[in-house]
Amino acid sequence: MIETTAVSPEPMGLRERKKLRTRRALIEAAVRLVAEQGYEETTVAQIAASADVSTRTFFSYFPGKDDVFFADSQQRVDALVRAVADRRPQETVAHLLRALEGSVVSPDAAAGLTGEVPSLRVRLILSSPALQAPALHWLFEAQRHLTGALLEAYGDELNEPEAAAAVGALVGALVNTVLICLARDASADELRLALSRAARVAVAGLASVGPKPGTGTGTDAPAREEPDEP
Repeated sequence: MIETTAVSPEPMGLRERKKLRTRRALIEAAVRLVAEQGYEETTVAQIAASADVSTRTFFSYFPGKDDVFFADSQQRVDALVRAVADRRPQETVAHLLRALEGSVVSPDAAAGLTGEVPSLRVRLILSSPALQAPALHWLFEAQRHLTGALLEAYGDELNEPEAAAAVGALVGALVNTVLICLARDASADELRLALSRAARVAVAGLASVGPKPGTGTGTDAPAREEPDEP
């Protein structure tokens, strides 16, 4: 899995906790209102009022109504891009993506997609044409950024079609698995197990992509420890 240095998080201050509660309240209010009355019929003013804040406060958290449904998505992509940039010398594409899977398929990540509100949010995105367009745009942009990061990390060892296929294989496997699992109301543990298995299948097909262990330039690096099967 991706190695991290164990650092005890600093206690969240009162101001930070309040901002987090407001953010969650806005997300929950938006999801419930859209589920009850439809996306087009739901206004920013209604969402703000339901969360007991002003419209001005809403816009200090989100640029627009549809952004509520994609909260924190860009931060997750940015974290993956940084992880790709930390690629070890001689680390294969398959090993790197398998390591990234360890950060995506985590208890926190799975819990963030399951439960009443997160699951309902995904269903609304899938059923609302107004939300499908930004969802596809976000997905395309995420894959484009990850492909660019992979190309930069591997330099002349990887070409564009290989990088695009590698990212598409992993992202496609994970996204499709999430959709299938949420359609049957899978628990967080069930989703995490399914995502881990899907990632293993996708990454297994990438063994021939990019440099092989012990080839090319640079110092050989041991493969990262792969996450255990949940």
